[in-house]
Amino acid sequence: MKQHRLLKLLTSLMLVFAFAGGTNTMVQPAAQAAKTTVKYDRSAQKHARKIEHANAKTEKKIVSLDKKIAKLRQQLKKYAGNHTVESVSAAKLAQLNYGGQDVITVNNNDPAFTSSDLSTARGAWQAYGNLDYLNRVTAANALLNQSQMPTAKREPLHVDPTGWHNKRIAGGWLYNRCHLIGYQLTGQNNNWQNLMTGTRQLNDPDMLRYENQVADYLKASPAHYIRYRVTPIFRGNELLARGVEMEGQSTDSNTVHFNVYIFNVENGVVLNYADGTSRVA
Repeated sequence: MKQHRLLKLLTSLMLVFAFAGGTNTMVQPAAQAAKTTVKYDRSAQKHARKIEHANAKTEKKIVSLDKKIAKLRQQLKKYAGNHTVESVSAAKLAQLNYGGQDVITVNNNDPAFTSSDLSTARGAWQAYGNLDYLNRVTAANALLNQSQMPTAKREPLHVDPTGWHNKRIAGGWLYNRCHLIGYQLTGQNNNWQNLMTGTRQLNDPDMLRYENQVADYLKASPAHYIRYRVTPIFRGNELLARGVEMEGQSTDSNTVHFNVYIFNVENGVVLNYADGTSRVA
């Protein structure tokens, strides 16, 4: 009887220990899982912070790019408002009236040079038309090359072309002595056949923009040639040109290719083309 009780007690104790051991076995994996969860949570939070930081940097870059794009669009709008917007035939240039666009293309921007005009057989050259019956400058032609570009110091200009009634306006002088073929291209300076009365606006930036394009191409290689022509456009017997037609064509490619008409105007000034006098608007 005593043995039976002892056996029953021993069995009960074994069950208690077994149950306690099992519970401990269940608790340990749960605690481990909790620790792992916390570890992964911290890692995920750290990764999220990195992503958030990267997104913030990207957003700043986007804002910066948006500002740059907006600025470029504004510049483009300003440029497009005053420059090449239409095409006309060369025969109609003298009859054109300024309508707000400084520069327009002529003959779809194609210069009117023949294959013979583009020949480099006799090397670089330049030719200036005689003054007309009113002493007005006429067309200047050239086959330009790096070899013609000046190296000596430029002398002061003293020629007074027809229509020269210069005066000071806001920002400087109204008129410039405008070279038909820019000084930087041939070194021609006080040449009566290469100078006309032109507004500061005509000379720089409008004509200079195309002259610089030509100069940059010539400087790139001594083997480069450009056929070039600048024609002043007068209306009737007026002494001040209404504008100039500029044509340029590189002989070995279309790297330089333009035919444009630039109005001889100055913002805020009314010009009398008959004699070159003016009044501030």
